[in-house]
Amino acid sequence: MIDKIVPSVEAALADVRDGATVLIGGFGTAGIPDALIDGLIAQGARELTVVNNNAGNGDQGLAALLKAGQVRKIICSFPRQADSHVFDALYRSGRIELELVPQGNLAERIRAAGAGIGAFFCPTAYGTELAKGKETREINGRQYVLEYPIHGDVALIKAEQGDRWGNLTYRMSARNFGPVMATAARTTIATVHEVVPLGALDPEHVITPGIHVSRVVPIARSATRAAGVKAA
Repeated sequence: MIDKIVPSVEAALADVRDGATVLIGGFGTAGIPDALIDGLIAQGARELTVVNNNAGNGDQGLAALLKAGQVRKIICSFPRQADSHVFDALYRSGRIELELVPQGNLAERIRAAGAGIGAFFCPTAYGTELAKGKETREINGRQYVLEYPIHGDVALIKAEQGDRWGNLTYRMSARNFGPVMATAARTTIATVHEVVPLGALDPEHVITPGIHVSRVVPIARSATRAAGVKAA
């Protein structure tokens, strides 16, 4: 019997290793898998490469992971905003490496990993510092830059509903990078606010099929951030 439900965030993250590339869903503060990030901090894996659209807000979530000193490199498209003081301090002091990627390129590089695409040419960034050192090519009179997929060892995503097979739905804009990241990682871990019986999700409404999901952790919507780490 296929059953991907795990009893706790702690159990779901137990095998995340030092040096892993971790894809973390979310766009700003929407769809950030806070319970999984808190669990990763508690688990203690270090020297991580983190892929996210942003580089953390305030002192919680991704910013807390950076502050804990567990991230060696971050790949993102929007590292600085008004409350990105944790990232700013780390970057200015040389304690974290940044790979800046245009947002569309970021999404496509992750999608390419999930689709098995070896590389692709994209016009974005041609003629800028972001193209330095990369292969370029003229195609049909237009200049393109060669980009490579971003594969993850682990993807951490936040969903709304899921079943024991790992089929997932999302809540509005919390969907963002979750579905594409789920396809690009060897192990995808998702939190859900509701576990439903098999067949309860309309197949037409399933956004992430269970084939892309390794573990599902139920998290009570009202749980505090601290309690969420061990929620069942």
